[in-house]
Amino acid sequence: MTAPRYGIAEWYGRRFTTLTPAERARLSRRALGDEEAPPCPFQEGRPPCWKKLGVCSMVRYTHDDDDRIAEPEGDPVIMCPSRFEQGQLLVRWLADIVGFAADEVLLAHEVPFMLNPNTGRPAGMIDLVVAREPDGGLEWHGMEIQAVYFSGAGMRSEIEAQAGTRNDERPAPFPNAPRRPDWRSSSAKRLLPQLDVKVPLLVRWGRKTAVVVDRPFFDSIGGPSDEPDHDLNAGDLIWMVPELEVDDQGAYRLERGHWEVLTLEESRRKLLSAQPITRAEFETTLRGKLRPLR
Repeated sequence: MTAPRYGIAEWYGRRFTTLTPAERARLSRRALGDEEAPPCPFQEGRPPCWKKLGVCSMVRYTHDDDDRIAEPEGDPVIMCPSRFEQGQLLVRWLADIVGFAADEVLLAHEVPFMLNPNTGRPAGMIDLVVAREPDGGLEWHGMEIQAVYFSGAGMRSEIEAQAGTRNDERPAPFPNAPRRPDWRSSSAKRLLPQLDVKVPLLVRWGRKTAVVVDRPFFDSIGGPSDEPDHDLNAGDLIWMVPELEVDDQGAYRLERGHWEVLTLEESRRKLLSAQPITRAEFETTLRGKLRPLR
């Protein structure tokens, strides 16, 4: 029996299991460039989706006897950073944590904090800044958002498989190749270098950095502390861990989850921790990557 595999959880903002065959076929045409990409439902102003192939999140599926997807297992894993922007939940949540009233909150995206000495152009950005201006002053905190990279077979073949299901009323085909979240690349190789550059500077300026990852990502690096600290003076980073939950309409909705304060050193230890995969998992991925010598 084939083990569960990761497949599309949300596609262009739509929960995959709620799509009709005709909707899946149309989204596949959009993903493959035959039609314009639809607007992103999560970003302010609803600009066109910028994510290649339009996959917002993935989840692990079991399969039925007909090699079609059955029930999903576990929580969806967010692949696109724009997915975290739904309803400006993160901005409101961080404002509550740091004591900013809702009616005084200001925000700015991609604020330069380093310059190239040769060109004078920005060489580093803070993803998001949440601020207020009390009595002419300026108080603010930065936010770093990290989605998850996946390893294994590319998604294009999975998208192409949906194109031929327009007149097939059965559930969507079971994912056609093994894929899995690449926690190591997302954490130690991507997020940690960002924090090592940005956090010391913000600490020197007397500001906090909020780090946003989803629950599966956070669990992969050890999950919540035994005694989570909510004292803002106890560390340098505010870890915020939103979760995707199914709402009354059957769609995934971003909701507040766990948060805690950690020092940069504590965060570094979490991000550098790694759990070896099983030999079977390794060889499954290996088989998907092997190619003949030419």
